[in-house]
Amino acid sequence: MSISSTDQPTAPDSDRQDAPGTSVGPGAYRVDLDGLRGVAIALVVAFHIWAGRVSGGVDVFLVLSGFFFTGMLVRRAGAGPVGVLATVRRTLRRLLPAMVVVLAAVAVATVTLLPHTRWSNIAGQTLASLFYYQNWHLALSWSDYLAADPSVSPLQHLWSMSVQGQMYLVLLVAVALAAWVLRRAVTAGAWKLAVRYPVLRRAGQDGVLRLTLGVLFAAVAVTSFCYATEGVSTQQGWNYYDTFARAWEPIAGGLLALAAPLIRLPTPTRDVFAWTGIAAMACCGWMVNGSLVFPGPAALIPVLATAALILAGAGRDTADQPLVNRLLATGPVVRLGGVAYALYLWHWPILIFYLGEQHQRRAGWPGGLVIIVVSLLLAFLTHHLVEEPLRLRSRPAAAPARGRLLAGVAVSTVGVLLVGSTLAWQWSMGAKAHAVGELDPTRYPGAAALTDRALVPRAPMRPTTEEAPADIAYPTRDHCISDFDTRAVVTCTYGDRDAHRTIAVVGNSHAEHWIPALQILGEQYRFRIVVYLKMGCPLTVAAEPMYKGQHNPDCRDWSAEVIDRLGVERPDFVFTTATRPSDNGGDETPHDYLDVWSALSNRGLQIIAIRDTPWLRRNGIRYRAIDCLAGGGDRVGCGLPRSEVLNAQNPAAASAAAYPNLHLIDLNDAVCERDVCAVVEGNILVYHDEHHLTASYSRSLAPELGRELRPILDWW
Repeated sequence: MSISSTDQPTAPDSDRQDAPGTSVGPGAYRVDLDGLRGVAIALVVAFHIWAGRVSGGVDVFLVLSGFFFTGMLVRRAGAGPVGVLATVRRTLRRLLPAMVVVLAAVAVATVTLLPHTRWSNIAGQTLASLFYYQNWHLALSWSDYLAADPSVSPLQHLWSMSVQGQMYLVLLVAVALAAWVLRRAVTAGAWKLAVRYPVLRRAGQDGVLRLTLGVLFAAVAVTSFCYATEGVSTQQGWNYYDTFARAWEPIAGGLLALAAPLIRLPTPTRDVFAWTGIAAMACCGWMVNGSLVFPGPAALIPVLATAALILAGAGRDTADQPLVNRLLATGPVVRLGGVAYALYLWHWPILIFYLGEQHQRRAGWPGGLVIIVVSLLLAFLTHHLVEEPLRLRSRPAAAPARGRLLAGVAVSTVGVLLVGSTLAWQWSMGAKAHAVGELDPTRYPGAAALTDRALVPRAPMRPTTEEAPADIAYPTRDHCISDFDTRAVVTCTYGDRDAHRTIAVVGNSHAEHWIPALQILGEQYRFRIVVYLKMGCPLTVAAEPMYKGQHNPDCRDWSAEVIDRLGVERPDFVFTTATRPSDNGGDETPHDYLDVWSALSNRGLQIIAIRDTPWLRRNGIRYRAIDCLAGGGDRVGCGLPRSEVLNAQNPAAASAAAYPNLHLIDLNDAVCERDVCAVVEGNILVYHDEHHLTASYSRSLAPELGRELRPILDWW
């Protein structure tokens, strides 16, 4: 999967005596739904390890969490106050201990196995996961949800835990508030007026509460579903993580909890529901590429499958349920469901660290089996030694007081140390990360070491691995580039702002990273640089542009407006990229680029198209130069053979001949040596991430860029 989700099981939301009223007698427990958790987590793990696709399990778990949690809250409301604070405390007691243990283990593995340049990002995600905002942390950076590979965060899967935690809070407040209003109405005597209506009198207070919540939940669910549907086609990168886009799924479970006690399906219908539901759940991962379309209408497949299985067994003893539900209630499947939450927490980081140590994109069958065995063992230990002693506080026989005390103290201590250490590391790295100022060209010749054979004295590399993440092109620093979720065209001016000659730099961040070099030339030769930039969006006229496998309609609309504005504003030259890396190695000029050249040529504009610089990828796995260097690599070993990342000839050359107003330039001889594209040249770090030039190296390219531009511009 190109941006795949990690499916997250709900933690048990209620003890057996608190299970929602969905079976024959009060307090009866749906064992088959524990088994359903087991099937869902099995699909999640198998799809992550071997298929590289979304299984739909996250949607199953969200529906189940809404079903259990809402049912518990409504029953409590019927017996008295919901107890908001008590419910929050009880829920955190279930969710946090296992989470803290896994986060602590990931922190230890990170420090042990990963270079220190990755610690800061994982520290930030640790805090985001611990405080249940990981989905927003990822959404704000539009983290592409990749299939598992060594470059992916071992905590990236916990976005769905954040969604679940946020939805628990929403459901709790909604039920508590509705119950409080109803109690106030009864106290104030308004209920006497209400019971004049036969429907309300027959329903009683519990029925009125369910009806009120049903109307409220239905309205929110429909709105959320429509919002998610729109988001699939407009901003799927954000949509995937957005709590409101996901809200309709747990709310669908809440609606089932409200309605299930009233539903009695005939036996043939139950059988159809059960078999259809389990088949749809098993096939969902193959039927749709969920990472591109969930939580939009395609998510109805796992959601309706879960609903069908819930309804198939509702109101019946286990012996009278359909065969599918009885199979789900068998011992092994139920026991797997019992450790589903812990298994979910463990399997993904183990998979990511395994792939990192093996330097592979896939675990394969033997490796996958090892990952499953280790994950199951850790999940079993976590469930029985951490979750159960703290969760079952009301059962002394099941959890001795001394064991509870030791588990509680241990988890609390680890949690405090985890928060303290991550905050300290975040502060420390934030202090070290800063843009590098002007470097002495005699000690830091940069690109001149390649183009002018400049002497390279012994000097420490700049920017350092700590400084590099902040040594970025000026538009990003100045908020002069539209981000992934911004449709508006943002422009800024660089160079000599008072000059009458203008170069428009247009496209994505690979056009942007030439700005530091152009800034020097603009000031020196008196021309303006106006930027029209958008992240992940090379200028396009495609009807359905894609970014990392996702539809990107904002890019289409943004590009159309930029091209029209260029036709009106008529800069002297339009500067943009001419190539991009090919999935098969080397580089290429996509046909869409030619269509853009035609659109600009039709408006009479002069185009400067620059060949893109190499991207750092090994076996299709992206990596950062600073991670490789921090892990003990050297400038050449962390680089790539030139023949793997650049074709022998500029792939844009043949097509460019058809465009007389197009001027090609290629500065890769100032970035790469004859046989290798190293990550450090002339004592300057070339890349600040996987594929963008540091501002420092870009500045060192100014003389060579000036030599390339001089015969084209004829301004000096």
